[in-house]
Amino acid sequence: MFRRGRVAAELAWRAQPAAVLGSLAVVLLMGAAPVATAWLTKLVLDSLAAGGGPGILLLAAALGVAGLALVVLPHVAEYLNGQLHRGLQRLIYDRLFRAVNADPGLSRFENPSFHDELRLAHEAGQNAPQQIVGSSLAICQGILTLLGFMVTLTVLSPVMVVIVIAAALPSARVQLALSRRRARMLWGVSSNTRRQLFYGALLTSPDAAKEVRLFGLGDFLRSRMLRELGTVNEAERDLDRRTLRSQGLMSLLGAAVAAGGLFWAVRAAAAGSLSVGDVSVFVAAVAGVQTALTSIVSQWAGAHNALLMFGHYVGVVEAEPGLPVAPEPAALPPLREGIELRDVWFRYDDEHPWVLRGVNLFIPHGQAVALVGLNGAGKSTLVKLLCRLYDPVRGAVLWDGVDLREVHPDDLRARLGVVFQDYMSYDLTAAENIMLGDLAAGADPEPIRAAAQRAGIHDTLDSLPRGYDTLLSRIFFGEGDGDGGGERQAGVTLSGGQWQRLALARALMRHRRDLLILDEPSSGLDAEAEHAVHLGLRRHRAGRTSVLISHRLGALRDADLIVVLSEGRIRERGSHGELMALGGEYARLFGLQASGYEEESLRTTTPSTRSAGR
Repeated sequence: MFRRGRVAAELAWRAQPAAVLGSLAVVLLMGAAPVATAWLTKLVLDSLAAGGGPGILLLAAALGVAGLALVVLPHVAEYLNGQLHRGLQRLIYDRLFRAVNADPGLSRFENPSFHDELRLAHEAGQNAPQQIVGSSLAICQGILTLLGFMVTLTVLSPVMVVIVIAAALPSARVQLALSRRRARMLWGVSSNTRRQLFYGALLTSPDAAKEVRLFGLGDFLRSRMLRELGTVNEAERDLDRRTLRSQGLMSLLGAAVAAGGLFWAVRAAAAGSLSVGDVSVFVAAVAGVQTALTSIVSQWAGAHNALLMFGHYVGVVEAEPGLPVAPEPAALPPLREGIELRDVWFRYDDEHPWVLRGVNLFIPHGQAVALVGLNGAGKSTLVKLLCRLYDPVRGAVLWDGVDLREVHPDDLRARLGVVFQDYMSYDLTAAENIMLGDLAAGADPEPIRAAAQRAGIHDTLDSLPRGYDTLLSRIFFGEGDGDGGGERQAGVTLSGGQWQRLALARALMRHRRDLLILDEPSSGLDAEAEHAVHLGLRRHRAGRTSVLISHRLGALRDADLIVVLSEGRIRERGSHGELMALGGEYARLFGLQASGYEEESLRTTTPSTRSAGR
């Protein structure tokens, strides 16, 4: 707990040191102002009861200044809190997403527990550090006020000090217990909250809108969302009932103590033991001690809860990466010989079956290797290992004999050009969508256009309303071109095949890299576009090391080596001609596809043939 508090304090100081110092000064003044006001009120009343005097105006002026401070200082504190919040939020999010992005692997991102913790870390990052710092300052303010009023009460009635403090102890225990229960509740419903957000996002997502309306899923998704929200609400409602009962009892206890103190003070004043000013300062002191104790306990409980939640943030930021990085990574020279998968076994976790089983494969430098197999055969997983998004459970992936575990993942990936089967569509301009493939090239239009031409998407992008500067989005506005006074421009979107060619252009920004990996680069294209893309890729990858994956086997027949995967094992390997002569699984799959094309050809040509014969 102490370490989390220290981390929060360091973040606050780094984010806004002036706001922290200003808040500390305000806290000192606000802590002393109530005590000063109470004593000045007593002195004014006693002076009036004694017939006034030359010093009463000075006392009244001082009382006015103290009252003014009580009115103005909260607004100053609010302004400083805003400054601190903005500075902290920027720093907190920078560190959180920097830490998330620093993990070079995928294992954590495919773990539901990590996403639960990440959501809580994101939520804690918004409020927890400022609440920890703010509550700590408020506790300091409460302690200062408490000490001042306790001295006052000690002068008037030492017994009352003991009674008031004793009455506050149960409240402190209750508040801390509620704080721990709240932290457990938030963790317990974290999955429900994420599912609620998931269903809500589907109801508003442009990508899901077609199927939601086509299949009439609106009521179904809304009921799922409300069910998850109901679970969260019920947990919160249960905690609120406990809070109401506990805090209600503590409030009754505090009210009884205050009423008893007032009764004693009035009797003492009636007996002449206390002056009118003494009664006023006594009442203010009792109320002040109770208020200060309540504030200290409440702020302590809030800080305790924030510290518990902040643990999720600290846990994410300081977690070891899911993919280990060598302390002294080996240099990765340009590929000269080839890439070897040596007895590679892989599964995503111990509870799942093996996805790759004893794979041995050599990808020679300058040659194209095609991976073929049914869905689930392990092709895309093998690509993830080549990119070192995962490490093999057993065996090794070697780059010119160097184990990829010994190489920094960034150095490896700088030598790769990859199109994944589940490519991304970014709500950015067309040029930015391509530029992301090689940020080092910057926004230079020449390599961007060259990559688009290689992917066969240049003409499409060039014909957009603002060409390559057109925003490809239906959820954001683009910036105006300046002719309309900065009027926002609606974005446009592309077809599925066009998005796929844009993803291919992004990968081809790295066309001079050592290894080109194309995982279903044309699955969403029509026949003409697919043919053009594969002709272009064939010319582009000539003499380059490449790994190709496609279910359309005709696009792979010119590969130097075709590898057939089944149930995580290599069943066949060879050239197209060799595998067709073998008559195994590849020949069977190729024959199935060829027969489908032949049947379609017969269906389309037979009517015209009959017509010609009549």
